[in-house]
Amino acid sequence: MARMGNENGCGQDLQSTELNGAGRGTARWGPQHAGALELANLYSPGKRCQEWISVVLCFSLMAFNFCHLLVNFHLGHMWYILLGIVAGILTADFASGLVHWGADTWGSVELPIVGKAFIRPFREHHIDPTAITRHDFIETNGDNCMLTLVPLAHMAFNFLTLSPAEHYHNYPWHCYVMALAIFVTLTNQIHKWSHTYFGLPGWVVFLQNCHIILPRKHHRIHHVSPHETYFCITTGWLNYPLEKLGFWSRLEDLIQSLTGEKPRSDDLKWAHKTK
Repeated sequence: MARMGNENGCGQDLQSTELNGAGRGTARWGPQHAGALELANLYSPGKRCQEWISVVLCFSLMAFNFCHLLVNFHLGHMWYILLGIVAGILTADFASGLVHWGADTWGSVELPIVGKAFIRPFREHHIDPTAITRHDFIETNGDNCMLTLVPLAHMAFNFLTLSPAEHYHNYPWHCYVMALAIFVTLTNQIHKWSHTYFGLPGWVVFLQNCHIILPRKHHRIHHVSPHETYFCITTGWLNYPLEKLGFWSRLEDLIQSLTGEKPRSDDLKWAHKTK
């Protein structure tokens, strides 16, 4: 299968795309798939607790930092603020692609700690792409909220300890970190919206149509088996240039040559489960 999908030719039903993918056998995709059922049952109370704590801390820190950004706002920073925001969004998009590619391509659900907690959702998503639309806000966003806790906490510490002159000097950097944190935090929510075809708020559809966040049609390209392209899922802005550069395939070839590990072998194992 060619690595580059055709975005204009992705109007077909997502489930049909999965069924016709290379190497996927004749398993029935969706919530009743044997692998999907087993993976869903691995979601534990401990994992749920971690997600709740991460969400509460993340949004508390985000509100605190946003208030301080408003208090310290200066018009003289406007162009640097805009540049910082765009850079933050691009960084978040690349980070989403790197994490998505890594979890899709390498590792196993059987790995200690990270397997069931963090790799499991990626395996479930490929054999039941609509599962994410049935996850509530906490399950959808808990892990990403955890990822942003350290930079948000560091920013809050700076607001509490630095002088006004240092705040002025660091303001564009804080805007970059804030934009990065917001878009990293919302990446899975944006991803969920890209799989939701009914009942989305009008403002979400507008943002998708303007490609400010990941559009639904754009993300379908990734769900053509064997899921080896278009990994960036925040805005998707970097998907086309990274594919033109062959970035992910070159990285996979390098890792395989060094380790002997085959990309997406664990993903295929779960896809082929029948009982």
